[in-house]
This record gives sequence, C-alpha cells and structure tokens, in this order.
Amino acid sequence: MPHITFEKRNDVALIRMDDGKANALGYDLMNELDAALDRATSEAKAVVLVGRAGKFCAGFDLKAMMAGIEQARALVTRGAGTLMKLYTHPQPLVIACSGHALAGGALVLLTGDLRIAARGPFKIGLNEVQIGMPVPVLAMELARDRLDPRFLMRSTLLAEIVDPDAALFAGWVDEVVEEAELLERALAEATRLAALPARAYAATKTIMREKTVKYVHDMLTIDMARLGPPA
Repeated sequence: MPHITFEKRNDVALIRMDDGKANALGYDLMNELDAALDRATSEAKAVVLVGRAGKFCAGFDLKAMMAGIEQARALVTRGAGTLMKLYTHPQPLVIACSGHALAGGALVLLTGDLRIAARGPFKIGLNEVQIGMPVPVLAMELARDRLDPRFLMRSTLLAEIVDPDAALFAGWVDEVVEEAELLERALAEATRLAALPARAYAATKTIMREKTVKYVHDMLTIDMARLGPPA
C-alpha cells in the first residue's frame, strides 16, 4: 500500500501523506515523498502537501528510533535529506496541516513556504526534550528560521506543545481555518503562488535558505553523534 499519493489539480501537485496510521516518517514514506516532489518539478508549478484527517505527521518512526542508537541515527540522517529537500523545493510549497504535527512532523510543517492548519484539538511542536532527546541542529535551525523569535526557547528548550490557534502566534503556521476549508484554502493559495515567475521564486528561496541548509549539512555528523534514542 503506498504511503504517498500524487494528484494534479490544474497547475498544482496535491501530495497526500496517508499510511493509514499516524504518518510516521519511515523509509518508505520518505522515499515516496522524495519521488513525488521530483515528479512535481516536471508536472506542476506549485505543491500542496497534506496529511490524513486529524494526523498530519507523527515524526520519525518510533519503532525504528527505539531499535538502537545506530538505527536512530540512520533514520534521522535519512530524514534530514527529506526535510532539506522540502525546504529547498524550487516551487511554492503550501503545507495543509490536517492534524497533529509533533517532532519530525512539526519540522515538515516548518519547511512550507505557506503553512495553513486546520483548527481543532491538535498538538503541534517539538517534544524532543520532553521525551529525553536533545533537539537536533536541523530541528533547531528550522525553528530558528521560521518561528517568532519570542517563542524559539519555549518551542525548543522548554518543549512547549501548542494547538493550531496558539501555533499561529508562535509562527508554526501562517493561517488557521476550519477543517472543512483546509484543502480548498491550501489549493487556492498554491494556485495563486504558481502564477509567480518560477525562476525568480526558486532563486529567491535559495538565497533566503542556503545558509541554513549549508549549516545543517555541515553539522550533520556532529549532530548525529549527539543523538540518542528517546529516554
């Protein structure tokens, strides 16, 4: 059963994550997501990434993370590749946060150029410190880039988890809408952004994010040496 589906809506590639569970970031899901992003570059002008109802993305596959330190490091290293691929995707990337987005799932949320969340009793944030793990450099730098600076410490060191409305103030998302309106709103924004000149958009995104991407790549080996499984 595929974890990712790809659908064209005019100029927009609609990419859905749905593993039938919590959309954990395992190897299969990430491989399929990478392939869908590559397909979008040749078949579309913008991307909407959405999860299943109530569960956007649960973060890295806990079973693999608990299998041992080397397995955890390998999975997060692989995940860094997908996160940076999302963050540097040359087309407009609209994230439709359809539910819970914790740990690695919150990082997927941060990679979007425009992030729209469904209103509801959903949890968004980085809970690494809460479960006994240091916040990795790749997570810290994405948070530093995208969150309101006033909420950076609360969202990383203090492991504060918020609902979508509070996430709007912290900078996790740019807009909160009713759940029934989420996909329509995300597609409308992606369609609007698809009309922007593609070369200028891609080049500006590179200029904006290249320092963060380089630092994450340069620090990855050191970062993984500090990583341990959840306590």
